[in-house]
Amino acid sequence: MASGDVPEHVRRRLAEDKKVSDRSRAEYEERMKGRPTPSQEENDLAAAGAHVMIKEHDGSAPDPGHAHIETRHLEAEKPAVKPATYQTRAAASSASKPASE
Repeated sequence: MASGDVPEHVRRRLAEDKKVSDRSRAEYEERMKGRPTPSQEENDLAAAGAHVMIKEHDGSAPDPGHAHIETRHLEAEKPAVKPATYQTRAAASSASKPASE
């Protein structure tokens, strides 16, 4: 099949696929910038028993998908009316029971 025999819709589809794969490749390259984390020094310290609390920055840009993280603390809803009360069965202690029982 010669290049002139390819229908136009196939050419458009291939062009769209190429755009998507180029964008994916560019995003991957952007994410792969920086150093691996944890660094080798941090791994060595951890293997020696040290607790590494503050990590070195790996040089990457912030993740655009997690730029704004909102935390919410939820509480149980307050009842609109006074909670229903219920009566429990009165239990007498064994000292107050008559000896005949």
